[in-house]
Amino acid sequence: MQAAVVPAVSSSWQIEEVPQPQPGPNQVLVKMHASGICYTDVHETLGHLPGQFPRILGHEPVGEIVAVAPDVPTRKVGDRVGTAWIQSTCGRCEWCQRGRRMFCPYLKSTGIDVQGGHAEYMLMNADATYLIPDNVSYEQAAPMFCAGYTVYSGLHCADPKPHERVAVLGIGGLGHLAVQYAKAAGFETIAISHSPDKDKTIRDLGADEIVRDGKSLAAAGGADVILSTTNSTKSMVDSIQGLRPDGRLVTMGADAEPLSISLTDLIMKRIRVIGSQQNGPEYLYEALDFVAQGKVKTILETYPLAEAPKAYQRVVEGKARFRAVLTM
Repeated sequence: MQAAVVPAVSSSWQIEEVPQPQPGPNQVLVKMHASGICYTDVHETLGHLPGQFPRILGHEPVGEIVAVAPDVPTRKVGDRVGTAWIQSTCGRCEWCQRGRRMFCPYLKSTGIDVQGGHAEYMLMNADATYLIPDNVSYEQAAPMFCAGYTVYSGLHCADPKPHERVAVLGIGGLGHLAVQYAKAAGFETIAISHSPDKDKTIRDLGADEIVRDGKSLAAAGGADVILSTTNSTKSMVDSIQGLRPDGRLVTMGADAEPLSISLTDLIMKRIRVIGSQQNGPEYLYEALDFVAQGKVKTILETYPLAEAPKAYQRVVEGKARFRAVLTM
């Protein structure tokens, strides 16, 4: 089969012929139809995350099952499925037993510990697959398995209450989905965007208001929740001045710079800073369901697998509007 291979740390992606895998116990073989490129793929390519090279990345993979191991009763040939960040865990540690598999010290991640989706075929653990609603295209489904899953989990993690206001910091691959999810969930939604050229798109996504920074967010009445999808620590710190008392900053973007918080704000305003990832499988189900209902739609660029190096470069340079998806 053909695959987009990263031969070595910081190297260019290459399209290569590699052996096609076959399912073992508890596995299904999926003919890939779409695979989203996430900025995490950039971190992995640059060696910022662990993993052996050469490697095949891709943790937003979706496709059709074409083979099923004999011991798998829950999936069948022809099922439309995808898989997310967690491919498998030990099932025995405290965190697995408490239903918090994302903290398992033996977690195996899609595209890091096992082959990812930037290929014509991919093995998935059957119990790590999720059925895709019939009316959701593969191209629309792929970004849900990381970008959509992540921001919708973050919204849940903030536990917004009726009448509270939600702001989204950074209107990019994650942020444009976060705006839609917050609006679809019924909250007054504010976009914090430094790019006036995105204003019309942001309005079309459903934002009630657009501000440029934390000061203007405060002037507009502030927000009870800020969903931070940016990778800029500086922007995160700036946005905090727009948090209302008892406000929550939910961080989903990563930066090497530490986050500095005023202790006075923490104490006097009782604000909270929350880190969030893909917190539970129920949130992926709901994220996909919003897409099926037509309330959330990814703005994306599609590229054939043969153009994976070009698509990756678009993501590296921040030029993709707003997600890049490989199609097979």
